[in-house]
Amino acid sequence: MNITAADVNKLRQLTGAGMMDCKKALTEAEGDFDKAVEVLRKAGQKVAAKRADNETSEGVVLVDVSDSGKSAKVLALACETEPVSNVEDFKNLANAILQAGVKHHAKDAETLLGLSLENGQSVQENITELIGKIGEKIVVAAYNHVEGEQVVAYIHSNKKAAGVVSFENTGGTDVTELGRDVAMQIVAMKPVGLDKDSVDPTIVEKEIEIGKEQARAEGKPEAMLEKIALGKLNKFYKEQTLLNQEFVKDGSVTIAQLLEKTVKGLTISSFKRIQIG
Repeated sequence: MNITAADVNKLRQLTGAGMMDCKKALTEAEGDFDKAVEVLRKAGQKVAAKRADNETSEGVVLVDVSDSGKSAKVLALACETEPVSNVEDFKNLANAILQAGVKHHAKDAETLLGLSLENGQSVQENITELIGKIGEKIVVAAYNHVEGEQVVAYIHSNKKAAGVVSFENTGGTDVTELGRDVAMQIVAMKPVGLDKDSVDPTIVEKEIEIGKEQARAEGKPEAMLEKIALGKLNKFYKEQTLLNQEFVKDGSVTIAQLLEKTVKGLTISSFKRIQIG
């Protein structure tokens, strides 16, 4: 079977795969373009399986806040190395995935991966194809939907971290500036919960045990360990829950006090923090 340069270029334009990969696929498919595309897809699946355990510490984080300002979608598409995160195909795919989530109102990663992009293939199929083309593991590391009376987002300058915060009871006040400050704080200070009641019970149990071990190592009486650990837990809540944290731009107020100072009764209903690496 004579595979011409025009045939190879046609398949390359169709799939975006490399010239040699296209020639090899066409040869294996005996010139049948549909079969050649399938060959390339299977090649991507093989690469994906081979690199399944590799770490993905690079990539890009994207956020889309709706025109109404009442909802946002945030996506982290991760890969293995920084050069790949800067490849146009990678960045274009990340944008296409996020826009699919926006268009179809996807609220979780599982739904997102099953959505179809403009080429008719699912998000997951497009990721697998790009894995075959680039030769690196690529995954949707995180995807979240946030909604509320007003939603504000902040993306760090390296495009690898973002914070999204949802406000309620704004009283008609535009809290964009405040929201950006709070979202920046979320990225920088990495709160584990909104307040103490929202912290995962397993984290609380772990902190109590750590507090006991520290007190024990300091030679404190066994009967005092629980009380000491609970005291340390209160400090943990102050440092690690968003509403109790000191505002990074003004340490004289907590985030909760900042909200009340800005608009009486203003609350945060939820927040998300996404980071790659």
